[in-house]
Amino acid sequence: MSTGLPQSGTADSRRRISGRVWTLVISAVVTASLVAVAFLLPVPYVRLAPGPTFNVIGEVDGEQVIEIEGAETFPVTGELDMTTVSESGGPRGGLTFVEAIAAWFNASDAVVPRELLYPDDVTGDEVRQRGAALFSTAESDAIAAALGYLGIPVTTEVIVTAVLNETPAEGVLEPRDRIRAINAKAVSTPQDVVDAVRAAPIGSTLTLDIERGGDRTQVRVTTVDNPDKPGSGLVGITVGNFYTPDFTIDFTLQDIGGPSAGLVFAMGIVDKLTAEHIVGGEHIAVTGTIDPDGSVGPIGGIRQKLTGARDAGAELFVMPRDHCAEAEGYIPEGLTVVPVESLKEAVAAVASWRAGDNLPTCSG
Repeated sequence: MSTGLPQSGTADSRRRISGRVWTLVISAVVTASLVAVAFLLPVPYVRLAPGPTFNVIGEVDGEQVIEIEGAETFPVTGELDMTTVSESGGPRGGLTFVEAIAAWFNASDAVVPRELLYPDDVTGDEVRQRGAALFSTAESDAIAAALGYLGIPVTTEVIVTAVLNETPAEGVLEPRDRIRAINAKAVSTPQDVVDAVRAAPIGSTLTLDIERGGDRTQVRVTTVDNPDKPGSGLVGITVGNFYTPDFTIDFTLQDIGGPSAGLVFAMGIVDKLTAEHIVGGEHIAVTGTIDPDGSVGPIGGIRQKLTGARDAGAELFVMPRDHCAEAEGYIPEGLTVVPVESLKEAVAAVASWRAGDNLPTCSG
């Protein structure tokens, strides 16, 4: 029945409804796009995951990881793995929201705030330099611990462990330079170097007697104001003790930082310098810092290293006792874990495991 009224209202209603639908569709598409972009944006976190392993009594890239010359060595068999942690999302970001969430639900990964590893006042290069210095110190301490265990004397020298970027020492001094004297005054401890630099007026030129590659030489470096200790001098090096026997022990691994290889290096040196096989054809993984006296200390990333060790095929994992609680519930199937507090304990534990004896546990 006709009302005699215009029918345009119905058409207008359809247009309004159609307009609202398109608005909702466009809004949904925009929202979805923004969510998708947000999921792909970097987040201020770092993902820690199991990293590669390196057999320290074997070769990497065709070179022996531990090279010993000038002393009698013995054949070694099996694998003695150094474990590492792989890092994603470092100082310049790169870890996405999706990757962070995925890592969060992976028991072998960890997600930590970036500032814990890379504080705002420390650059990524500085973190890597410190890691390299710690790795160099771990190598030296491993030599001292291993040779102390074997009763072989060592000489203690003061060396440059790292040279910081954009400092007076860059391009003048190099890691592993042995510092013999500063301004003709003999150096016998790392603190002697620190005291000499800090005591010199800012802008002073210091003459360092060093040994590099077996050659003695002199270099000069000028002090600048230390931003961490205003009013005291800085040349831009870190120094430490380096322990050497009357023969040569070199480590060939590159681009690895941190101190956690100390124990495995010490065990590798002992294995190569003794007729009794420590590893004896087995596949063993080891982690832990080491002091020159052979004491074993804690490290980072124990859960990632447990997984990395097992993924590489290790059947025994030697770790610092300090990590017993942290490792509980995260030990992969098929991996025997033994906690130790010293190099002596670590060597004995491997021998017990190979013999099928009872092993020390975290509870006693």
